[in-house]
Amino acid sequence: MSKLTDVPKRILIGRALRSDRLGETLLPKRIALPVFASDALSSVAYAPGEVLLVLSVAGVSAYHFSPWIALAVVVVMFTVVASYRQNVHAYPSGGGDYEVATTNLGPKAGLTVASALLVDYVLTVAVSITSGIENLGSAIPFVVEHKVLCAVAVILLLTLMNLRGVKESGSLFAIPTYVFVVGVFIMIAWGAYRALVLGDTMRAPTADFHIKAEQEGLAGFALVFLLLRAFSSGCAALTGVEAVSNGVPAFRKPKSKNAATTLSMMGVLAITMLVGIIALALVTDVRMAENPAQDLLKGGVPVGPGYVQDPVITQVAEAVFGNGSFLFIVLAAATALVLFLAANTAYNGFPVLGSILAQDRYLPRQLHTRGDRLAFSNGIVLLAGAAALLVVIYGADSTRLIQLYIVGVFVSFTLSQTGMVRHWNRHLRTEKDADKRRHMIRSRAINAFGAFLTGLVLVVVLVTKFTHGAWVALLGMCIFFATMTAIRKHYDRVAEEIAAEETPSDETIRPSRVHSIVLVSKLHRPTLRALAYAKLIRSDRLEALSISVDPAETKALKEDWERRGIDIPLKILDSPYREVTRPVIDYVKSLRRESPRDVVSVYIPEYVVGHWYEHLLHNQSALRLKGRLLFTPGVMVTSVPYQLESSEAAKKRARKRAEWNAPGSVRRGPVERRPKEPTNKG
Repeated sequence: MSKLTDVPKRILIGRALRSDRLGETLLPKRIALPVFASDALSSVAYAPGEVLLVLSVAGVSAYHFSPWIALAVVVVMFTVVASYRQNVHAYPSGGGDYEVATTNLGPKAGLTVASALLVDYVLTVAVSITSGIENLGSAIPFVVEHKVLCAVAVILLLTLMNLRGVKESGSLFAIPTYVFVVGVFIMIAWGAYRALVLGDTMRAPTADFHIKAEQEGLAGFALVFLLLRAFSSGCAALTGVEAVSNGVPAFRKPKSKNAATTLSMMGVLAITMLVGIIALALVTDVRMAENPAQDLLKGGVPVGPGYVQDPVITQVAEAVFGNGSFLFIVLAAATALVLFLAANTAYNGFPVLGSILAQDRYLPRQLHTRGDRLAFSNGIVLLAGAAALLVVIYGADSTRLIQLYIVGVFVSFTLSQTGMVRHWNRHLRTEKDADKRRHMIRSRAINAFGAFLTGLVLVVVLVTKFTHGAWVALLGMCIFFATMTAIRKHYDRVAEEIAAEETPSDETIRPSRVHSIVLVSKLHRPTLRALAYAKLIRSDRLEALSISVDPAETKALKEDWERRGIDIPLKILDSPYREVTRPVIDYVKSLRRESPRDVVSVYIPEYVVGHWYEHLLHNQSALRLKGRLLFTPGVMVTSVPYQLESSEAAKKRARKRAEWNAPGSVRRGPVERRPKEPTNKG
């Protein structure tokens, strides 16, 4: 079985890495930027379009508000980046928002943040990949016709790439991310040169279209609500900022400094690209509509359901570079690819957060385990499964999925920055050095403004997006919160139950006697080995037990037993209904009732085989019996293995492979322990 599963595993994810090679998987800044910032950078491909789509409800005249909305998004982005630079210096262990909230606001706040981030990571994968599929589908009809299948296939591909390791997947993702960034900057620079220096008139493909306003003449509260909704949609550009603070352990030393630098680089690049694309969209007269088939008019006539509305970035690139030009094709291809790769931010954030939550007993301990390639494999697989399920449920429709987006990330932003304010307050009470105090006061001011601003944005997002699907994200957060709370209670209950007591208890008092039973079906070598081993233990009472199903076989067993002169009494239990397991269980329970302080030790001879299909042919009764005996108090079960020739051949085959993993091998960590700061609830 090991060979059957190990060979494909090696082909797909590569050779296993030793634990002492963990340092070799750490990322330099040039790789960390595309790994942790691809989500925030790629969001500029759809965030400008989301702003214009919402404004189109009031017609083209509302487009003149887009620069102010872009400015508001820039202020929020700048504030969040500045705030998170304080986070990565204060909490470099990778807990990110979860650790900050737990340490400073308490476990419930931390669990709320964790629930929000887990939901947001799943949505990041689903939204990024479905958006990329839709961009690709405009050129390849097959992708549109089978977009759910294609989206799931891309999720599977990204999963395999991440299972190969963070550094290896980061190297693969770096090239298209940098091509996208460079392409956008070239487009902005060339567009500005053509407009400001050459005086060229650049026209988007939709420049001659008109928009039929769904609600004309908006004013007062209705206009404010529309602008707030457009702002909340534009804030999609901020998703992924928190991933850097969660991924600090993956950076090379000095970790905090490199993470802070990467954050700054990401913020500058994202802000510049967002502002540049929106400015070029206004200059080239891009037209977008939430319902293009009816609301986009060409010559006074709706364009109809056959019209495919291209993203803003594609229309701007066509106006600046020219349709079909080399740079236009390169940027279009890089945009579609980077949207797929934006999901990689979640593939690096979700498993690390899952490992930390498992370490704190809020998630199953298997998520704390590093796999063959020193990546958190179980977390990667769990994320892929959840995202694929979401894609299938929503039919790979980014318009429906994006309404669920950014709620979780602003919950974590707000609680994290509030926690950082309390962090600095606690340290200021004890710090005497004047220079350090000035630095702390400045950091506290940054985090306080960040908490206020992100909290305000969170309210806006909830108000404007709740009925459009944000309630689903909130429901997902509640489900995660309840599940993790239940898991923690279970682990705490088990830990309390199995804790060793200071005073002597039933578990520490030596049993009065040991009654050993060797299960016998036939008198062969495995049985003789089990009998010899049981005699070596020197129990107070030893007997062999056989279940009589076939009278002829039972008679032959008795005769052979007597002929060999075995000095262990043989007890035969009749089984008129031909059962094997139940008579053994009933007999063992009867011994326990007669002498509750005695321990019953059951020895089961088992075959050790070398081929996976042989497991189906042997040891089935033993497995069922062991499963039942595990639930019987005071009973110890011992397997006495007997290696068949096929097992020897399997061992020889295994020695030929240097990286052989024995069946049942278990891995733990390594994960750096996070120093816990005292929680100040005052």
